[in-house]
Amino acid sequence: MSIAQRWLLAAAGTLLMSWQSTLMAQSLPDFADLVEEASPAVVNISTRQTAPTRAGGMPPGMPDLEGLPPLFREFFERGIPQQAPRQRQAPQSLGSGFITSKDGYVLTNNHVIDGADEIFVRLSDRREVEAELIGADPRSDLALLKIDAGEDLPVVRIGKSADIRPGDWVLAIGSPFGFDYSVTAGIVSAKGRSLPNESYVPFLQTDVAINPGNSGGPLFNLDGEVVGINSQIFTRSGGFMGLSFAIPIDVAMDVAEQLKKDGVVRRGWLGVIIQEVNKDLAESFGLRKPAGALVAQVMPEGPAEEGGLQAGDVILEFNGQEIILSSDLPHAVGRVRPGETAELVIMRNKKRQTLEMTIGALPDDEEMAAASGSSAPGSAATAANRLGLMVADLTEQQKQNTGVEAGVVVREVRQGPGAMVGLRPGDIITSLDNQPVDSAEKFENLADKLPTNRSVSMRVIRQGRASYITFRLAE
Repeated sequence: MSIAQRWLLAAAGTLLMSWQSTLMAQSLPDFADLVEEASPAVVNISTRQTAPTRAGGMPPGMPDLEGLPPLFREFFERGIPQQAPRQRQAPQSLGSGFITSKDGYVLTNNHVIDGADEIFVRLSDRREVEAELIGADPRSDLALLKIDAGEDLPVVRIGKSADIRPGDWVLAIGSPFGFDYSVTAGIVSAKGRSLPNESYVPFLQTDVAINPGNSGGPLFNLDGEVVGINSQIFTRSGGFMGLSFAIPIDVAMDVAEQLKKDGVVRRGWLGVIIQEVNKDLAESFGLRKPAGALVAQVMPEGPAEEGGLQAGDVILEFNGQEIILSSDLPHAVGRVRPGETAELVIMRNKKRQTLEMTIGALPDDEEMAAASGSSAPGSAATAANRLGLMVADLTEQQKQNTGVEAGVVVREVRQGPGAMVGLRPGDIITSLDNQPVDSAEKFENLADKLPTNRSVSMRVIRQGRASYITFRLAE
């Protein structure tokens, strides 16, 4: 090969690499124009409150972490130096927010302003004005503020979180640790995520870097529209792990409208306790695949009971929306206004049915506690059976204490399937293999006829809460 040929080959390779680099650069999004356009509507939020002395204070200008959910507070406290406690202090809690209307409405997280005596909003032009709290909704971690700062405020453009797809680029603007207008970007990792104690928000999961101070700030799509509100992160290592969660803007705007109009948020309520459908439960209830929400318990006099829903039903669809995971159901029900009618597709006794019922209003007190059953002997008892259980009829006192009208109470657990699935004395069994149990004799008969090498379901009530368990009997 001549020198000229080698030179031409090297030049061609260089040009090819340059062309590939140019193509790659062109395929990556350019956020600069988006940030320039959207930043003026993003605000910094600080709060002041009179608080008793804590062990260890925060350095001046750093965000107060008391407003963060407990799950995430420990991570952030590790990296922030502590100061000696003062006799009295007025902590500052730094967060973010964004202006949604020219007359001064601002959206942020509830945990940013929770417990504040005063709330201050700092605008992009460095003006700082005191804000009025219009309303807050702890269940969705949202708060609506109002500021009086003129009539021509910059506002964000609201998008549709329903249109977002996993893999889409998103961008966050906020004030992490007080560094105003910090920009981070990433992609949507998943939609419809449920977090502990957050049943009514189908979170957007992203890998956007979020830190204290980002909370309440906007999450933008590439069109410069807000599609979410940055709310929480999740970590096991104490460092950023690429797991950030944002409240979908569709949910946030619905909450904001209700707070603006009524000062409170009303959500739909079905009145059931549900659990996930696993492979064994799906087989037991005649489902082709694990899907849906299994009704473990129906609340007395609730919308579900009045609409004919029963324990053991598997909810497959709600108002035309397929229920894949049990966590999908609270999201769907919560969006329905109380008093509206909903259509449910269920599986009952291995047959699909359709029910219509009127949705109720979610109670303020979500605690549904019931007294546990007494261990007093029942009127009839059985010897240990194939399941290794000794059971007895419920006494009238036990029925009154537990609110359970029919079932048997476990008196003793011996070696066998019952012990293997974790049954305990005092548990109440109300159904076996999808058949109701109303006496010890009926339980014994059903136990004798149980099939082998197939998943068998059992409904158990423990301390007032019902759930389904499954087991298999060997030949």
